[in-house]
Amino acid sequence: MTVTEHVDHAETRQALHQRTLSVVMASQVFSGAGLAAGVTVGALLAEQMLGASALSGLPAALYTGGSAVAALTVGRLSQRLGRRVGLAAGYAAGALGGAGVVAAAALGSVALLLVSLLVYGAGTATNLQARYAGADLSGPGRRGRAVSAVLVTTTAGAVIGPNLVAATGRAAERFGLPALAGPFALAAIAYAFAGTILFLLLRPDPLLVSRTLPAAPAASTRTRPASASVTAGAATMILTQLVMVAVMTMTPVHMRAHGHDLAATGLVISLHIAAMYLPSLVTGILVDRVGQVPVAVASGVTLLAAGIVSATAPDDSVPLLALALILLGFGWNLGLVSGTAMITDAAPVERRARVQGNVDLCIALAGAGGGMASGLVMTATSYATLGITGGVLALAVIPFVVVRTRRARA
Repeated sequence: MTVTEHVDHAETRQALHQRTLSVVMASQVFSGAGLAAGVTVGALLAEQMLGASALSGLPAALYTGGSAVAALTVGRLSQRLGRRVGLAAGYAAGALGGAGVVAAAALGSVALLLVSLLVYGAGTATNLQARYAGADLSGPGRRGRAVSAVLVTTTAGAVIGPNLVAATGRAAERFGLPALAGPFALAAIAYAFAGTILFLLLRPDPLLVSRTLPAAPAASTRTRPASASVTAGAATMILTQLVMVAVMTMTPVHMRAHGHDLAATGLVISLHIAAMYLPSLVTGILVDRVGQVPVAVASGVTLLAAGIVSATAPDDSVPLLALALILLGFGWNLGLVSGTAMITDAAPVERRARVQGNVDLCIALAGAGGGMASGLVMTATSYATLGITGGVLALAVIPFVVVRTRRARA
């Protein structure tokens, strides 16, 4: 290849990368609202319809379980047909699930609620898979910033969503629906918009194009270090997801049990979700400049701090509960961005979407386990015990990334 051809390819990659980021970021504004609105009231709706606080973690378990199936499906679809088809299909399923939850609440049907929550989880999985689309055409030294650009735009919708809980609840009541069905109606509409934007505008498809462009230099071409990077990245994201889902799911239940209203709960969750996504631009720069491993270690330490604050916060203190959830979201963000960069660097482009889908499957299963176990742990012990247990568990990230570093240097 001549120097001129190399420059032309570089310019093509950069132009397509910027276009892809613009489209994906636009869709994430809507998908963030869809994700956050349902998460805020899912446990409360289950508690109301099932009549048992011990089962209030069931919605998180179901929609994260559904997201596990969707992660695998979206990954396989993307591998075969490109990101556009895979992501649009995932958001369509999420919209269908949100509408099903509204119908279940209106009919008082527990069976329909459980099935719909499972399908609703597809939106959660697709929301996460979209970050990979942002990194398909980026160079290895800019993976973190590419992932971060996608995540940070999710903040707008993610912060707005929980703060519309009261308004959508009142709107639902005007139509004779339970107030807690309102946020899921918003989620259905938001996911539908996100899917439509991607299906119509994500052309040319970034994953398909990346297979035709000259490969950027990889961080390592050796099998063993690459495998270690995939394992370390997966472990980082799996552990941070498990801890984050477990503590986040039980926080609205804990607050309601101690007299906090929906407005206070919505505020705390919106701050949590802002902390999940808003720091992404800084996190991406840290990953690219400081390194993936230090940022992954920082995620475990930050989640431990979140657990300590949640365990020691007075039950009537909204500011301290908000601080705990902010730390929880920030720790998750550090783990997600660093882990995603590890996976994207290590996975070969011809198998990238399949590997990413498999990893996100494991992440979703971890979230499902954390959501289901959280209600049982809090019922058997306390919210404080749940927070401390999660924080200590997050420190297990460190051995995985240390092993990855040693193998990469070998």
